[in-house]
Amino acid sequence: MGYQALYRVWRPQTFVDVVGQEHVTKTLQNALLQQKTSHAYLFSGPRGTGKTSAAKILAKAVNCERGPASEPCNECAACRGITDGSIPDVIEFDAASNSRVEEMREVLDKVKYAPSVVNYKVYIIDEVHMLSISAFNALLKTLEEPPKHVLFILATTEPHKIPLTIISRCQRFDFKRITSKDIVKRMKLIVEESGISVEENALHIIARAAEGGMRDALSLLDQAISFSSEMVTVEDALAVTGTVSQTYLNRMGRSILEKDTVGALETVEELLLQGKDPGRFTEDFILYFRDMLLYKTAPNIEESLERVMLDDDFVQLTNEISPEQIYEYIDILNKAQHEMKFSNHARIYLEVSLVKMCQINVRRVNNIPEIEGLLDKIQKMEMEIKSLQSQRSSMMPGESERQTTRKPSRPSSKGFKTPVKKIEAILKEATKQDLNLVKSRWGDMLDFLNQRQMRSQAALLNDAEPVAASPHSFVLKFKYEIHCQMAMENVKFIQTLAVALQELTGNEYYPVGVPEEEWLKIRKQFIQGERDHKEQEEDPLISEALKLVGEDLLEIKD
Repeated sequence: MGYQALYRVWRPQTFVDVVGQEHVTKTLQNALLQQKTSHAYLFSGPRGTGKTSAAKILAKAVNCERGPASEPCNECAACRGITDGSIPDVIEFDAASNSRVEEMREVLDKVKYAPSVVNYKVYIIDEVHMLSISAFNALLKTLEEPPKHVLFILATTEPHKIPLTIISRCQRFDFKRITSKDIVKRMKLIVEESGISVEENALHIIARAAEGGMRDALSLLDQAISFSSEMVTVEDALAVTGTVSQTYLNRMGRSILEKDTVGALETVEELLLQGKDPGRFTEDFILYFRDMLLYKTAPNIEESLERVMLDDDFVQLTNEISPEQIYEYIDILNKAQHEMKFSNHARIYLEVSLVKMCQINVRRVNNIPEIEGLLDKIQKMEMEIKSLQSQRSSMMPGESERQTTRKPSRPSSKGFKTPVKKIEAILKEATKQDLNLVKSRWGDMLDFLNQRQMRSQAALLNDAEPVAASPHSFVLKFKYEIHCQMAMENVKFIQTLAVALQELTGNEYYPVGVPEEEWLKIRKQFIQGERDHKEQEEDPLISEALKLVGEDLLEIKD
C-alpha cells in the first residue's frame, strides 16, 4: 500500500489516545465498566476533535471479546475486524451523501436483524445534521424503541440543526477544541515515534494554526515534513500555515507605536511580496494585540496566548503600550477585516488601517491616580459636611423635621436661568489658546467620567461642547436646556469636571453652562456691544466726552 497521511496512521485506537476530551472518555469508560451503556449517543463538536474516532473505539469496546473493559484490547478478532472494517455489524453511514429518507429506511430495515459476528450492531451516522426532515422522522421511530442489540452513535459539527426530539433520546457529549498544549504534546510523540526531526517552535506554530483540531494539525505537520529538506524548521511551518512570523509582527507593532508610517508600509510590502494574504495577516495582527492585552492582564492563564511567543521584543513592546491604544488598534483592524470580506482590494484596506493606526492620537487620561485621590478627598469632605449637618439637626428638632420632609433635588420646573453676567465676563477675558486647550482634552474628560462609573452624568455631555474659555472658566454650550439644567444643578458633577480638567490641562477651568439658543443670543449681543464700543473709541469727540463725564452719564445718538 502507498503512503498514508499521518492523521490516518495515528488515528486513536483507544480512549487514552483521544487527546483533550477527558470529560468524554472518562464517562464512556465508566459506563463500559459498569455495563450501563446507552442505546444512542450524540457526539458534537468542531472538526478534527475525535468524534468519529471515539465512536469507533466505543464500537470496539462494547464488542470486545475481553469485555467488559474500559478499553478495547485491539487484539481479538472483533477489535481487529472493526478496525479494518471487515465486520458487517458495525455500519458507518455518511449522512452528507445519503440524506434522503429512502437511504435511511434501507439502513434501518436491517436494524431488527440480530448481529451476525459480534454482540452489538453499531450504527455510526456521521454528519447527522445533513439528514432531511423525513429521514430524521424515520430515525426517530427506531430511536424510540430500539432493539437490545443495537447501538446508535450520531456525530455532528452542527448540533443546532438536529431536531430536539432526536437530541432528547440520546446521551449528548460535547467535544471541545483541543488546546495548543495538548496538540503539541501529541505531535511530539508522533515525530519521536516516526523518527522525524522538528523544531519545537515549529510545532507550536502548527498547533496554533490548527485552531483546536488534531486532524488539521497532523495534516499541516505532514505538509511541513514534505516541504522541508532534513528538519522541519520554523520557516517551514510559517510557509505551510501562511502565518506571519512574530518578528514581522513585533516590527510592525514597534512602527505603529513610534508612528513610523513608512516603516509599517514597507513591512507590509515585504510580507505581500512573500505571498502572505492580507486577510490572514490582519487576523494574525488582531490576535497579536489580543495576546498583548491578555498578557498585560492575565499572563498566567493557560491558553491565553493564541499567536505569540514571549520573546524579549514582545515583552518590551507590551510594557510600553497602553491598554487604551490596544483597544483602538483592535477596533481599527476589526473594521478593516470586516470590509475585506466584501471587497476585492483587501490590500488597500490593510494599508489604510495601518496609516490610521500610525496617525491616531489615542485619548488617554494620564493622571488617573492623582484625580482619583482628589475625588476621594472631595468625598471625605462631603461626608464630614453631612455628619456636621446631622449633628446640627439633632440639636435643632424643627430643622431636622424640615430636612426629612425635603424632597430630593430635581431640576426646577421653572427652567434654567442663564448666568448672563458670568458668560459675558468670560467672553471679555476669553482667549483662543484657552479654548483650544480645553477642547483638546475634552475627549479625555469623557473617558475619565466613564472610567469613574459616571456614565449617566457623562451622557449629559454628549451634545455639549466648550465654546469659549478664559484663563479660569469656560462656557459649556448644551443643545437642550433640560440637559444644561441637570448638569449645572449637580454640584458634585461640576466639581468633578473642574478637578479633572485641572489635572488634564494644568489650569483651573470652572464650567458655566448655557443652552444653545441662549448662547446664540448672548454671543450676538456681546459681539454687537464690542463693535459699538470700538466705534466709540475711534471717534475722538466721543472718547473725549467719555473721559469728562464717564460712560454712565453719557448718551450717544446718531
